[in-house]
Amino acid sequence: MSAPIYLDYAATTPTDPRVAEQMMRHLTLDGVYANPASRSHMPGWLAEQAVENARRQVADLIGADPREIVWTSGATEADNLALIGFMRANRGRGRHLVTSIIEHKAIVDTAISLEAEGFEVSWLTPGSDGRIAPEQLRAAMRNDTALVSLMAVNNELGSVNDLAALSAIAHEFGARFHVDAAQASGRLALDVETMGIDLMSLSAHKAYGPKGVGALYVRRDPDLRIEALIHGGGHERGMRSGTLPTHQIVGMGEAFALARDERKADGEHVRALRQRFLDGLADCGGIHNHSPLEHCVPNIVNLAFDGVDGESLLMALRGLAVSTGSACNSASVEPSYVLKGIGIPHSQALSSIRFSFGRFTTIEEIDAAAADIRRALSGLRQPSKAATNHR
Repeated sequence: MSAPIYLDYAATTPTDPRVAEQMMRHLTLDGVYANPASRSHMPGWLAEQAVENARRQVADLIGADPREIVWTSGATEADNLALIGFMRANRGRGRHLVTSIIEHKAIVDTAISLEAEGFEVSWLTPGSDGRIAPEQLRAAMRNDTALVSLMAVNNELGSVNDLAALSAIAHEFGARFHVDAAQASGRLALDVETMGIDLMSLSAHKAYGPKGVGALYVRRDPDLRIEALIHGGGHERGMRSGTLPTHQIVGMGEAFALARDERKADGEHVRALRQRFLDGLADCGGIHNHSPLEHCVPNIVNLAFDGVDGESLLMALRGLAVSTGSACNSASVEPSYVLKGIGIPHSQALSSIRFSFGRFTTIEEIDAAAADIRRALSGLRQPSKAATNHR
């Protein structure tokens, strides 16, 4: 049985072979394997050097100083550290957080946990394009707003927020601005200085690096304080203790270096794939594209199909690895909270599937995927023989 065509790059990307090669060099006895905190011998120094080189590579992608990069286990931990660590450390400045209802669950659930601690959260509702308008944010700001957290790219829609405009409003009210950029690394040109970003969560496995490692950018500012969530050793300038996984960090550094060098080529590649994919489905009829035509990364397309539900279509597309974005709750299937959040009707949200492309997706795979979808739609939309006879 052949492997399915992988069109779920927004969930995770395959590790680039060039990244895996670098990682292997930092795992075994004949490589750089020591604990980077072991500063009493040469193997430890070499490991520390590898970690610091990767820190620079990550910083370079977002226009930061390497000293502003704090290693984490992934973007989820980075989100938790940014929100909980910041809000707890700055209780005296304000207890109000602003975010949106379509953020990643790592933000939504963390904000809910902060509400249980006594913090106040304002939940913004995006427009139908999945973006937060600057005037929406302005209306939600208060004198006690401490932090605004809004994502760069929505993981289900691909919609892109105007980070510079949003950060300017946050700063106007004296608040700090956090961005979940897990889906943006290597897809958008990111510059924390020009965009006015104070905190940014990053993920390796969304950018052809390994799972299990990420980073939080923390602006070097004596007035910006973060309370640690993990204690034991005071690593990462006291913000995140724990032995650093040298091989994973090296992998993230290499992945981000490649993303910096190949962002333009990758963008052109997936843009061409998206157009070919949509062209291949153009005459099917009854297809709704939830991903905005403008202000959208080219690698994500969220489509709804009239006359079918997403789970049935997914079952008919066994040759494709894609995602519905829906979650099973007890015995019922609920539509994506993101689609509901932008006002998509319940039935249409249930018929939606997210397709996401990447560096290793080929034109042949796109053509085959479109053909599979056309066949599946034709079968699912055909009235059953029994129903026809009944009439």
